[in-house]
Amino acid sequence: MTERTVLVTGGTGGLGGAVTDAFLDAGWRVVVPQREPGTDGGGPVRVEADLLTPEGAARAVEVATAEPAAPLRALVNLVGGYAAGGLVHETPVEEFERMLRLNLRPTYLVTHAALPHLAATGDGAVVCVSARAAVSPFPGASGYVTAKAAVRAFADAVAVEYRQRGVRCNTVLPSVIDTPANRAAQPDADHRRWVPPAEIAGVIRFLASTESAPTSGAGIPVYGRA
Repeated sequence: MTERTVLVTGGTGGLGGAVTDAFLDAGWRVVVPQREPGTDGGGPVRVEADLLTPEGAARAVEVATAEPAAPLRALVNLVGGYAAGGLVHETPVEEFERMLRLNLRPTYLVTHAALPHLAATGDGAVVCVSARAAVSPFPGASGYVTAKAAVRAFADAVAVEYRQRGVRCNTVLPSVIDTPANRAAQPDADHRRWVPPAEIAGVIRFLASTESAPTSGAGIPVYGRA
């Protein structure tokens, strides 16, 4: 029986699979919410939950805290998405708000539900995924840039509010992740400069572990050679 649990949102995505594997390899009990029913198959514990709703977030945390022998020690917020658009004056407010909803709302809802349990252990960790665009914006993605900047600001707020309660919160900022979806979207790019998901997963696992105990409120660049 493992002695600690991590809840990984977005654990079925291109980065999520690598993060899930990294924690499983380290002996963690891993809980992965997903929108459709699924089977565990000897890997992570899967729970059907819509993380855009408070009820879905609460359900995911309920499963993550259901094993007393493996208390919830870490939350990894990976849910998010990217959509290109025009300049600000060309972007409908609905598109702008969709990026906020997709990237920020699940991060807030799941963190909100998990924090009391993480604080109860006296040694909890939250890792959020922002983006390089949050600190180095590029044109045509104002909604995405704003949403990822908001994720980082939210993580910083959590770090300050829960520092004295034994919960650390840090953010990783990837550039372009070397996933099949990104390769399909940018077939002519120099993929050698992109960051493999497994390398980012190693950083995330470190930030969730007691090895990074002194670190909270950090924004970690994981740019590779991009």
